[in-house]
This record gives sequence, structure tokens and C-alpha cells, in this order.
Amino acid sequence: MSTAAVEITPRAEAEEPAPVLLTVEEAARCLRIGRTTCFALIRTGDLESLNIGGLRRVPADAPAAYLARRRAEQRAA
Repeated sequence: MSTAAVEITPRAEAEEPAPVLLTVEEAARCLRIGRTTCFALIRTGDLESLNIGGLRRVPADAPAAYLARRRAEQRAA
């Protein structure tokens, strides 16, 4: 029996481009907040989102933009 090196990361994942859109759950994980809080931010317009074919998606750069706005607001206060 031959021993072969096992690749830990599947090749498809290793070469997959970074996502352009995130699910609400993924955006919530990025922000380290709950799903309900993330939906509340979307509802108030604080976190940018798009409705695509009945699915709610958050642009990948939206969590960072939200944090930048919040940090600027806190510095100004």
C-alpha cells in the first residue's frame, strides 16, 4: 500500500475568488454580531444590502464601510 500526501484544502476552494456578495449570516459573522442585529442594521439602512431574486445579499465591502462610518461618528462625538 502506497502512502500519498493528502491535500487538506480542496483545490477548488484554494483557487476560488473572494466573494463579491455575502449572505446576511456571513456579514453578521464578519461584524461579530448576531443575525437579527445584522437584519436590523439593514432595515435602518446602516448596512448596505441588495435584494437579488428574493435573496438578501450584502456587498463584501459593506461591513468595512459600516465600521468606518461608526468609527468616524464616535471620533466626532
